Amino acid sequence: MADNNIDKGKLQVSVTSAGNSLPISDAKVSIAYTGVPESTLEELTTDSSGQTETIELDTPPLEYSVNPTIELQPYSEYTLTITAPNFEPVSIAGTELLPDVTALQNVRMRPLTPIEGGEEVFVIPAHTLYGEYPPKIPEAEIKPVNETGEIVLSRVVVPEYIVVHDGSPRDSTAQNYYVKYKDYIKNVASSEIYATWTPETIRANVLAIMSFTLNRVYTEWYRNQGYDFTITSSTAFDHKWIPERNYYDTISAIVDELFAGYLSRPNVRQPILTQYCDGRRVQCPNWMTQWGSQSLGEQGYSAIEILRYFYGDNMYINSAEQISGIPSSWPGYDLTQGSTGDKVRQMQEQINVIAGAYPAIPKVSVDGIYGPGTAAAVSKFQSVFGLPVTGVVDYPTWYKISEIYVGVSRIAELV
Repeated sequence: MADNNIDKGKLQVSVTSAGNSLPISDAKVSIAYTGVPESTLEELTTDSSGQTETIELDTPPLEYSVNPTIELQPYSEYTLTITAPNFEPVSIAGTELLPDVTALQNVRMRPLTPIEGGEEVFVIPAHTLYGEYPPKIPEAEIKPVNETGEIVLSRVVVPEYIVVHDGSPRDSTAQNYYVKYKDYIKNVASSEIYATWTPETIRANVLAIMSFTLNRVYTEWYRNQGYDFTITSSTAFDHKWIPERNYYDTISAIVDELFAGYLSRPNVRQPILTQYCDGRRVQCPNWMTQWGSQSLGEQGYSAIEILRYFYGDNMYINSAEQISGIPSSWPGYDLTQGSTGDKVRQMQEQINVIAGAYPAIPKVSVDGIYGPGTAAAVSKFQSVFGLPVTGVVDYPTWYKISEIYVGVSRIAELV
């Protein structure tokens, strides 16, 4: 496989404790080709934020992942072995690197216990556009929600977590995972499209994935059938979600930008169950095809134009009225140097709590005034958490600060 690797992709690994979500510094990360795991290519060490440096590694040519007529594997696969004192080692086989984008591999390590469980091993299966997976079983895109008296939400809410059943619905042996909503969307998008596609193509596909997922949340589809989960990882029923798989910077940024979005039709309250297929092996009239969306993106179509091309002209982008699990909603405008007031003060308080867990982020004066010190702390926060480094608290940064603050605050409550 390495012989075909003529382009370069990037990789950064972030390591946290599964016990308390705090970053693990001085963890050792060993990287090898999955085909030759005994031959180490790189050895990295995490910093105080639990992150390695970003390194370049070989990948197949870019054209493999953007041209639907080429059926060669478009990504290279690496095996990561992660060790840290007082934690059980972790091995991830199959981290997927694409050219010209950064693969972000998050690793959660379990603290050592008196009864050691040994190494945790995760094997990432083939990407859905490359491997063989069952096609989606068609469903009605709008669910009846009032006919049988079942309980549904009164409005569209972005959940903080969803419960993913890692198998088909009736597989009682499959494990359930509690997954942060944004992390779930990033994982699915990275499993179902290529991060090298045009930004508008990625936006269209992310919106379709989020709308489908929020339809499952809104209608409580599986719970109303007696199951104890939100969604499955079966491509026949839902979307492919893979425990511990990496995602990509291009997809991550778009999910952070759009995560409250979903797709609507006139006079329909629920998010639309936007189904799709790959368009190369499987055709699906009146659904979006992933390779077709890529072709339209390369022709200059916008995300909504791509979606309307496949789903019809009466499809609209909507935004959820409520986002769960955050202390306070987006103020509606950027916070930048010169901004003042309660929203600045609240953000400063949150930054200081986060800095307690991430010492690379400087603490700030909580005075409600957005000065150079606050801008510097925000810039460092953005750097640590993979956001564009602007020193400005825009929509994605506000919600990322809220998300990390909530996680760190819960840790403090448990200690």
